[in-house]
Amino acid sequence: MHRSLSIFLLAAFLIVAPVYGKTFRWTSQGDLLTMDPHAQNEGLTVSVLNQVYEGLVRRDKAWKIAPELAVSWTNVSPTLWRFKLRPNVKFHDGQTFTADDVVFSLNRAMAPTSAFKSSVTGISNVKKVDDLTVDVATSGPNPVLLEQLTTVRIMSRPWSAQHKTLEPQNFADKEETFASRNANGTGPFMLKSREPDIKTVLVTNPKWWGKRDGNFDEVVYLPIRSDATRIAALVSGEVDFVLDPPPQDIVRLKRTNGLKVVEGNEDRVIFLGFDQFRDELLYSNVKGKNPFKELGVRLAIYEAIDIEAIKNKIMRGLAVPTGSLIAQQVNGYSAAAASRTPFDPIQAKQLLADAGYPNGFQVTLDCPNDRYIRDAEVCQAIAGMLARINIDVKLNALPRTQFFPKVHRSDTSFYLLGILPTTHDAWISLFTIIHSKGWEGGGDWNLGHYVNAEVDQLIDALHTEMNPSMRNKMIETALLLHNRDVGHIPLYQQVIPWAMRANVNVVHTRDNFLELRWVKLD
Repeated sequence: MHRSLSIFLLAAFLIVAPVYGKTFRWTSQGDLLTMDPHAQNEGLTVSVLNQVYEGLVRRDKAWKIAPELAVSWTNVSPTLWRFKLRPNVKFHDGQTFTADDVVFSLNRAMAPTSAFKSSVTGISNVKKVDDLTVDVATSGPNPVLLEQLTTVRIMSRPWSAQHKTLEPQNFADKEETFASRNANGTGPFMLKSREPDIKTVLVTNPKWWGKRDGNFDEVVYLPIRSDATRIAALVSGEVDFVLDPPPQDIVRLKRTNGLKVVEGNEDRVIFLGFDQFRDELLYSNVKGKNPFKELGVRLAIYEAIDIEAIKNKIMRGLAVPTGSLIAQQVNGYSAAAASRTPFDPIQAKQLLADAGYPNGFQVTLDCPNDRYIRDAEVCQAIAGMLARINIDVKLNALPRTQFFPKVHRSDTSFYLLGILPTTHDAWISLFTIIHSKGWEGGGDWNLGHYVNAEVDQLIDALHTEMNPSMRNKMIETALLLHNRDVGHIPLYQQVIPWAMRANVNVVHTRDNFLELRWVKLD
């Protein structure tokens, strides 16, 4: 660490808590990717947009489904849901919210460029009954429709038409639209200004229909890439809250006067994926064939990873190792499916030799460097572990603004990613990560094109299975089949600490979303 920064940090830890005004300032290592609420399903982006836009339903502090723009709903039949809408709601530009906006938004979320097609999977028709009533028809019974709808934000149809944003921004092709830099929701906060990679400023919506816990008028989000600089900003009072304090600083932060740390398990699982569909990898020295099509190669990589070393040395204990893509607190979790293949580098070498690669090979690992806790450091550690079995990993660590468009185009041979099931039910993870690409957004994040027809059939069937025990058995079977194939390599479930000034009160959430409406400053 630079000497001047070290002195600054030491002095900063001795500073007493400053007096706060009416602005709440918070930070994390990266910036949100877009302001279009249907263009990118990435955690930080969604968490900020949730403050500006609203859905028909949302989760409350107890993590239960609660009314938002819909005040009630009923099942007219097993395949028809009727939503009564909240009256007298205004968009930030003053236009009245109506059923037309709901019909438009749910259909917009189905568009080819939408990142939320999985959130509207199974919806066959959306129809306006009157200005405050909408019917949502489904292709079959749907046990998780309300959970799906917690992630679909409602936009103003007139505003979208006026600004030529009737379809979501094509994020993968780096398209810029009016909606990618501007916003017009119904939520408790309004977008005041947006300077990508510098700051985003929100102000409270004085005409919001709901009630906030907070006592501030303005929110400033500041992306700060450097761990040391983020913490320095917190301890000096330049920011009030850090979403992603580095693990190595947690103990020190807990002991520092004027600060506090709140932590809990996140629903997100970090995993590795492979290109399993090309006949030749894009980024490897192997020509004319694809080593990742070989089960033995995928299993060798799995057995070469010392997950306990990653947990203890890189993550400083802020990780729960798992063999499943489903976190412990998510509906459908199976302990049997979470059992990891043992660390065995000697056997890994033999597996590699048996698969025809006794001398290993070279491959590029794509990894974000500002999205997950110590993501680049985890990838670097994995590269070192694979070197021991003669796989030469070239690490390509990128900021999220470059990483996500790249891998979402499947422009990758080997990658690290995290999955957080937005419905908090295993189905969404199975559908987006391991289902083959195709049906209604299926496989949207199956970047390596893993395919197992039996797994697909299970995932499709459980979307309409209403018996909870039967659903859980189907989920477990799908996960076990996927584990057998080594379709991906699950690594660990994140444990999320939030660091803040002592006068900041928050509600820690399983999705790592800071709900600004629940933040209060003493």
